[in-house]
Amino acid sequence: MLRNGLKSRVVKLGLLILSIGIAGSVWAQSTRDQQIAERLQPVGNVCLAGEDCDSGGATIAASAASAVFSAEATYDQYCAMCHNTGMAGAPERSNAAHWEARIADVGIDTIVTNAINGVNAMPPRGMCSTCSDDNIAELVDYLSGNE
Repeated sequence: MLRNGLKSRVVKLGLLILSIGIAGSVWAQSTRDQQIAERLQPVGNVCLAGEDCDSGGATIAASAASAVFSAEATYDQYCAMCHNTGMAGAPERSNAAHWEARIADVGIDTIVTNAINGVNAMPPRGMCSTCSDDNIAELVDYLSGNE
């Protein structure tokens, strides 16, 4: 059997090893939690017009607000895919007779309202979330050839 002094040292050494193991486990868990928190950080922020934003969002919002609206460029970006091909029943830009009959039938104001609110397969604002009602009216004029 072990002597009392040796027994005491073995117990103390065992407790020391156990406490180092527990401390290392706690440290590893806290490091893991920090790494997970860093990976879950958002990539960016959404900044809506009129809200305070951090510097990055404010720059984007300011540059978008200061950009000059172009009906042609906006049409090419948001509307052309459907209205150039007639996809999902969209009236084609190149069909002047259709637009003349449509404007005579329901009026340009109804067409603009439908473009703002969405109609049939067309989503509200034709997916242009940055377009104002006036921008949509300009787009309808461009699309219908009523410029």
